[in-house]
Amino acid sequence: MTSVDLYLGLGSNLGEREVNLMRAVTMMDEAFGVTPERISKVYEMPSWGFEGPAFLNMCILYRIPVETPSVEHVTELFHKMKEIEKALGRDDVPPEYDSEGKRVYHNRTIDIDILYYGNEIINTEELTIPHPLIEQRDFVKKPLKEIYKH
Repeated sequence: MTSVDLYLGLGSNLGEREVNLMRAVTMMDEAFGVTPERISKVYEMPSWGFEGPAFLNMCILYRIPVETPSVEHVTELFHKMKEIEKALGRDDVPPEYDSEGKRVYHNRTIDIDILYYGNEIINTEELTIPHPLIEQRDFVKKPLKEIYKH
């Protein structure tokens, strides 16, 4: 068995933001069966893409045991993360787009994004990995830089 480095970005701007982040980490530990390899500090950053309360953001590195990294495996992890978001009060609504085709963002109790899944490049209807907006988002770049293993 080998392992794959799973980099995640987490954010919360509703409710008890720090509690939401920590509960998400605890739930992912259980769902993935491992504890994080690295966890960044928590950063407060302005909302991105919409007007709303500031977010608390962080990044996490999990080293996930797997026979072979695959689209199926990362999709399974993604679905586990969506269940955690839902359990923590995130509305289960599909992404919204405006009349120009730009994504519409909203406040949320928790947001968990897959940033990297090893060195895999994945483009499916559900997932694009590496996350295509990393370079545009300081709220991801700052905590990710802190934990990224070169």
